[in-house]
Amino acid sequence: MEKETIVDNQRVATGKKLKKMFGHIDYRNPPELCVIRDVVSLTSDKWSILILLYLGYFPVLRFNKLKKYVYGISNKVLSERLKVLEGNGYIKRQMYPEVPIRVEYSLTPFGQKYVAKLLELTEWMQLNNPIILSNKQKFQIK
Repeated sequence: MEKETIVDNQRVATGKKLKKMFGHIDYRNPPELCVIRDVVSLTSDKWSILILLYLGYFPVLRFNKLKKYVYGISNKVLSERLKVLEGNGYIKRQMYPEVPIRVEYSLTPFGQKYVAKLLELTEWMQLNNPIILSNKQKFQIK
C-alpha cells in the first residue's frame, strides 16, 4: 500500500507542476515565448546533449577531440551546435593566438547547472533501460 501512496503523491506533485506550467495558457492566443520550445529545444537535440555531457566530463576540449567523442557528427553540425551553445551561454570558447590557432571549449557555470539536470535524466534512462528495451521489443519498434 505504501508504494501506491508514493506513486499517487508523485502523480499529484507532477500534476501541480504541469498546472503551474500550462494552467495559465490561453491556447487560442499562445504566448510569444514558450520556455520549452524556445529555450530547452536549443539544447535538447542529440548532438547538443552529447556535447554538453562530454564537456561536463572533460573540463576543456578542442574541436577535434569533441568530434572524436561525439561519434557520427559532421564538422559542419558540430560547428553549428557549438555556436548555438556558446551564443546561449552554455559553453565558452577560448581562442589562443598561436599558429595554428588553438580553440578550446568548456562549460560555463550556467552550462554546468544544465548538465547536472541532464545527468538526472540520463540516470533515470539507465535505471529504466530494461523497461525501455522491453517495451520496444514488445511493440517491435526498431
